[in-house]
Amino acid sequence: MDIRHSTHPDDVAHLDGDTLRSRFLVEGLFEEGAVRLVLSHDDRMVIGGAVPGGSTLPLEPPDELRSETFCARRELVVVNLAAATGTVTVDDVVHELAQHDMLYVGVGSGSVTFAGHGRFYLVSAPAGAQHPTTLAPAAEAETLHLGDAAAANVRSLRRYVHAGGVASERLVVGITTLAPGSVWNTMPPHLHDRRTEVYLYTGLEPEARVMHFYGRPTDVRTLVVADGQAVISPPWSMHSGAGTSAYSFVWAMAGENQSFEDMDAVGVSDLR
Repeated sequence: MDIRHSTHPDDVAHLDGDTLRSRFLVEGLFEEGAVRLVLSHDDRMVIGGAVPGGSTLPLEPPDELRSETFCARRELVVVNLAAATGTVTVDDVVHELAQHDMLYVGVGSGSVTFAGHGRFYLVSAPAGAQHPTTLAPAAEAETLHLGDAAAANVRSLRRYVHAGGVASERLVVGITTLAPGSVWNTMPPHLHDRRTEVYLYTGLEPEARVMHFYGRPTDVRTLVVADGQAVISPPWSMHSGAGTSAYSFVWAMAGENQSFEDMDAVGVSDLR
């Protein structure tokens, strides 16, 4: 378990590039035969990666959680990023996940194991209320078609875990996929002071990159992000990005509410 402590926005101006990457960029999540986890103290979110590679991997509770099972006090969302189908077994019930399918695992669940050839991305937050473990296929997600070609941001936004979809206590999770020829996501940018959000970038070729913009709107910083890497956006940080080609990203939020529309827009002309 890698630990990421909260960073005050006033401190960002004094940090060099390597230190900023160590605070906000998550690398190395996906290693075959391993489960990798990162805990952010912003809203106590945990993100992770599990790549069973044909074997079986258990989701063990790290010492930092002080719990007998991972989901003893947490809810969990699992996303399969791979084209190959994988399985997630929760308390002896097997769930098959094709590419971009999600599985919500309710608080209080016991054993969780990964198998097959999936590339599983994990998102978790503390929870008290119990909601049923639910499979959310990509084909059944609520889909919004946004953007236009002139702005190079034609995209499909799919909402899986949200107030009008799969029930959870604190998590809101979906996937946005850009159309070929489009590169901009979340433009104009926004922030939400009531929630932490994490972007996990996927579908990028090995040499492709996303320029992820974050920080205060009046002090914008940039992270260069590769496939399978994630960016943690604290509540005070805006988030937006542009890639060298089209891509997808899993967006996941945890905080005070589940209202997707609860965001504070930032005008492009106000960015500095």
